[in-house]
Amino acid sequence: MSTSDLELHRQRMQMALQQAQRAFEQEEVPVGAVIFHQDRLVAAAHNQRETLRDPTAHAEMIAITQAAQALGDWRLQECTLYVTLEPCAMCAGAILQARIPTVVYGASDPKAGAVESLYRLLSDPRLNHRCQVVSGLMAQQCGELLTQFFRRQRALGKK
Repeated sequence: MSTSDLELHRQRMQMALQQAQRAFEQEEVPVGAVIFHQDRLVAAAHNQRETLRDPTAHAEMIAITQAAQALGDWRLQECTLYVTLEPCAMCAGAILQARIPTVVYGASDPKAGAVESLYRLLSDPRLNHRCQVVSGLMAQQCGELLTQFFRRQRALGKK
């Protein structure tokens, strides 16, 4: 990856981190996602499971819906998804269904990650779509926000 590509990915991941910070402030698990169609931002979202009382309200799912609406198509070709945490199986399935060609994520998720940690859904040759994946981008910053959130939740005696 070229230096200019890496810098562009970092700038966009910073935007996803800003979304994760918004989730943190709303007492949601701090995961943020943004989607770019070529060079245009078409979606920005954060986890809202508690707020919406919806188990599917993950940052990636909300961002995918926003991007599809913005582009007027469920096929999110020529898009790149940036997300602060490795997508789970549900989100990885939605990424595949949306035909997103590139996924960039920050922190790995050893308990639920479906990109590289537990499963490799985005690169499974048995499926009709596969994604290019860039993992571990700004993983420390992404992981620190999650650690801070869960440490605070435990101190407050919350789930």
